[in-house]
Amino acid sequence: MRNLLAVCLGNYCRSPFAQTALTRRGGETVTVRSAGLIGKWQDQPANPSMISAARRLGFDLTPHRAQQITLEMLDWADDVLAMDASVLETLQAICGEANERKLGLYLRDRDVPDPMGQGDDAFDGCAVLIEAGTALHTGGRRL
Repeated sequence: MRNLLAVCLGNYCRSPFAQTALTRRGGETVTVRSAGLIGKWQDQPANPSMISAARRLGFDLTPHRAQQITLEMLDWADDVLAMDASVLETLQAICGEANERKLGLYLRDRDVPDPMGQGDDAFDGCAVLIEAGTALHTGGRRL
């Protein structure tokens, strides 16, 4: 079993959906958590537009509550999946040498664009991109 940690800026849009999609795709082969770099939405549900986008793809984000990343989370994870290069850069600055080898971009070679402040199309596109990216972290297994 692999421990995956998806990280975005606020744990409000992208990483909550990545957690849900990776959990479904990976089944019993992964344990997935998510967190944000900032605590602005601590203990709050996911963004309503992301909840709706997830629902349109058959996922339920309503149980999610945002949390800020901790060093304990970084220690727990086998792989830390940053949603974009800016998040990755911040993680590299805070994680310490022991955890640096675990860090990477969720899509490996490109960012998952942040839909915050945009319309439903941006959230839908973000959710589709994240769901498609689950194969990169679960051995390509389809459920």
